[in-house]
Amino acid sequence: MPPFRRDLVVVGASAGGVEALRTMMSALPPDFPGALLVVMHLAAGTQSALARILDRAGPLPARPARHGTPIEPGTVYVALPDRHLLTEDGALVLTRGPTENGHRPAINATFRSAALTGGPKVIGVVLSGVLDDGAAGLRAIVDRGGAAVVQDPDDALYGGMPQNALAAVDTEHVVRAGELGALLDKLVRMPVEPSAVPPPAEMLLLEDRIARESVRAGAFPPAEHDGSGYTCPDCQGGLTEVDPEGRYRCRIGHAWSAQALFAAHDDEFRFALEKALRALDEKAGLARKLAAQFSGSRPGGLADRYATSAREAAEAAETLRRFLLDATGPFGEETASS
Repeated sequence: MPPFRRDLVVVGASAGGVEALRTMMSALPPDFPGALLVVMHLAAGTQSALARILDRAGPLPARPARHGTPIEPGTVYVALPDRHLLTEDGALVLTRGPTENGHRPAINATFRSAALTGGPKVIGVVLSGVLDDGAAGLRAIVDRGGAAVVQDPDDALYGGMPQNALAAVDTEHVVRAGELGALLDKLVRMPVEPSAVPPPAEMLLLEDRIARESVRAGAFPPAEHDGSGYTCPDCQGGLTEVDPEGRYRCRIGHAWSAQALFAAHDDEFRFALEKALRALDEKAGLARKLAAQFSGSRPGGLADRYATSAREAAEAAETLRRFLLDATGPFGEETASS
């Protein structure tokens, strides 16, 4: 078999990734011979301006991804809010498969799809972001013979995603954002000698199928394999551990890494405490009002009881408020949504 070139570049970014993407785009030449698929975590129901931003950032045209669009070289396709961006037969596929790490679009879904359809012709790029979306997908790309590029964690505004990507794969291509354009242009033009690529793992095929069409009867491991003891934050169903690296899926198909699951439960815990704080503040306020209403009653009567309740609720609220103001997660600001 003759040498080939890697002509599909899939890029994942999250918090702090817009500047890295703009810098990368500005350094790509107008005759860049590959196609780029860009996935950034976007909230459902929002309007994304990312395609317009990237279109202005460099010479290559950037456009929102559209279902069924043929993938053309020299073009940048940007994932839409609330849709996974996948590939099939040289075209884009948009789906509403289950969220992964709370996100749709999810970087892992795009990377997995590219690994399956493009194999060794794919380059995966992980940029700034928190937590670890993209790490498992980048591993799939490398396992299928593709190449991995990671933004230098020290250069990223949020180093979590690059650090986790580097923990998942070995790659010599760890560069600052300002070097990404030149490196990618070099990699897509470099002839690659064919080599044997192992067949895709069954779990890779299953997870790609879930992203495309959700879970059908019999598609997911039977119930006797469930029981990680953890609960899906999206649907409250039980989670199954799908690999020893600490990744989980529920019967609906929602996917979580251990890090993302930890952060989601941390958010739930904080929300519960904030709800309790509001309840205590309101209880103290109502008790003070009732104490004033019964202020003319006999000593030891309703006025005193409500005044005591107001004082106890206010003290508990102040203790909880101090805890919420002082508490930080184990990753500091990186426990926030990526």
